[in-house]
Amino acid sequence: MDRIKNKVAIVTGGANGIGRAICELFAEEGAWVLIADIDEPGGKELAATIRSKGGEAEFCRTDVTREDDVKCAVAMAAGHNGRVDILCNNAAYLSPDFHAALESTEKEWRGCIDVALLGTHSFTKAALPYMIDQRQGSIVNIVSIQGMEGMMTSVAYTATKAALLGYCMSVSYDYGLHNIRINSLCPGPIQTRISADPLDPHFQWQCDQTTLGRVGYPREVAWAALFLASEEASFITGITLPVDGGWTSSSARKRT
Repeated sequence: MDRIKNKVAIVTGGANGIGRAICELFAEEGAWVLIADIDEPGGKELAATIRSKGGEAEFCRTDVTREDDVKCAVAMAAGHNGRVDILCNNAAYLSPDFHAALESTEKEWRGCIDVALLGTHSFTKAALPYMIDQRQGSIVNIVSIQGMEGMMTSVAYTATKAALLGYCMSVSYDYGLHNIRINSLCPGPIQTRISADPLDPHFQWQCDQTTLGRVGYPREVAWAALFLASEEASFITGITLPVDGGWTSSSARKRT
């Protein structure tokens, strides 16, 4: 408990799935949490749930592709006590059907780039001045193992996630002397509301790609995000941390 007590944290895409688990855990560990999401009913419900359990959270309807929304969300978080200690860039664009290069659409590319890449940049750019002034901050970008190795028929998503890893390394280099840490988390197959059903053959295929023989759960990603956000990771920056049950290990790749 209290690993990030009295810290101000922003979580984009925080209303559902991995983002929701991160918001819940950050609040349990003592942070004041701003849930930034376009899902207004889900975000408001989560904020109320966190408060009902004794935590501190507020919701701000935020489209990460709109600069005014981003500035408003960061200002709202900073209005709590004048600080922004933690930023978790989790928002992503998920198309119901991604494609290979020849079939990929402008909508896929624009959605992935505008939400995941430029949305991450906009929030980082808005939060950095606060972190520079206070000479402390942690930014955790939720990426994907698809940024680390190729995946079939999802060129726009994979390319954007790979770009996020480069973004993280560059920003961590530029702002390390300000005591600001920027790290990437790369989830593997995580069971959320949009995941394959356990009866779907794709679900078993995902399990077979991991050395643990199962999918992960949002809370397991949240624990890793908490570690990187906390002072326990005070000498860790610019890294890529897979949370994938061993998918990206050589032993897992042999189990195809």
